Amino acid sequence: MATAAAQPTARGQAYGGAQDDAGDTTAYQRVFDAAVAADERIEPRDWMPDAYRATLVRQIAQHAHSEIIGMQPEANWITRAPSLRRKAILMAKVQDEAGHGLYLYSAAETLGTSRDELLDKLHAGRQKYSSIFNYPTLTWADVGAIGWLVDGAAITNQVPLCRCSYGPYARAMVRICKEESFHQRQGYELLLALSKGTPEQHAMAQDAVNRWWWPSLMMFGPPDDESQHSAQSMAWKIKRHSNDELRQRFVDICVPQAESLGLTLPDPDLRWNEERGHYDFGPIDWTEFWEVLKGNGPCNEQRIEQRRRAHEEGAWVREAAAAYADKHAGGNGEARA
Repeated sequence: MATAAAQPTARGQAYGGAQDDAGDTTAYQRVFDAAVAADERIEPRDWMPDAYRATLVRQIAQHAHSEIIGMQPEANWITRAPSLRRKAILMAKVQDEAGHGLYLYSAAETLGTSRDELLDKLHAGRQKYSSIFNYPTLTWADVGAIGWLVDGAAITNQVPLCRCSYGPYARAMVRICKEESFHQRQGYELLLALSKGTPEQHAMAQDAVNRWWWPSLMMFGPPDDESQHSAQSMAWKIKRHSNDELRQRFVDICVPQAESLGLTLPDPDLRWNEERGHYDFGPIDWTEFWEVLKGNGPCNEQRIEQRRRAHEEGAWVREAAAAYADKHAGGNGEARA
């Protein structure tokens, strides 16, 4: 039996009288299927299958967690940025990532799940975030590599989500993608400056690209034949393209950009395939991907421990905000805090 966080709204008069009796959701399912097939948006108060709701909560939560955890690798370099300009750029980017997390948690809340519940699951290891953020940022060039490759992969994956069948998620992605696009250009510009600098700076940029290239390809998820959720998510039009399609698109974009940067992508099998009209690329080490996802990456424990500590240390801020809101709403702020 499918459920809803609130009573379903009518699509015109489609939902009106859709149930033959109180326990029959077959007609609701037909209306839902027709809306998805017609590329209409499903909104929070519309009826939706339980599995659709659960898939959205899982995906949006993972996305939100990734934005919040993803602040850590680059924030590591804020105090060590080589100039005031670079420091200001990096601070603004990290702040943007925090905002993206908040948009996404808000979108998840429209599905009937609370932000506190999602954060509790993250801190307990019961929800995942992108494996890419479990790698260390060893040099300043890593900030550029993350901007160019990691944010570039995120854009490739997320632009189609602006057409996601679930309205709140799709609308959140519009602003997020605009800001991620700016982050990608910032990373490219940083790497370009290093690549055109001293031999040592060029070597630093190349080393960062060597380390971040393969994890960036893993960001799109496992191959299509090993992905548990991809086919159903595409059928519901939550996703618009498969993992392998998005990965190929990303490779095709990056190769000419790497040439413009004067950097080499660390794949001896990378070459243009005239017949396919795409670049061929070498095999990905999926063993590494699954190990990192299971918690055995270089920085898994560090990332989640820092997240837990930040959450605990920020408790007084949340309590103060709740008390302030209650006070201005005429409630008992002390009791709520």
